[in-house]
Amino acid sequence: MSPDLVIRDDDGKVNTVRYEAVNAMLLNEFLKERRKVQILGETVAQQQKQIETLTAGLQKVSNQIHLIKPAPQLVTNDE
Repeated sequence: MSPDLVIRDDDGKVNTVRYEAVNAMLLNEFLKERRKVQILGETVAQQQKQIETLTAGLQKVSNQIHLIKPAPQLVTNDE
């Protein structure tokens, strides 16, 4: 339990819980986690774009290599 959510008596024992503060604390924690999720979503979107760019580049290079590769030749033994 968060020490900010309780009121203690003179002996240091928990006297009561500040229930009115619980909602504010939970909302604050929710907003922090929501922001983290938004940042992660943005990161995923950025990485997806990078993957698509790299995939397109790889496909382009692969196509160029395929065009450059000499066609197989048939060798015959004509004696």
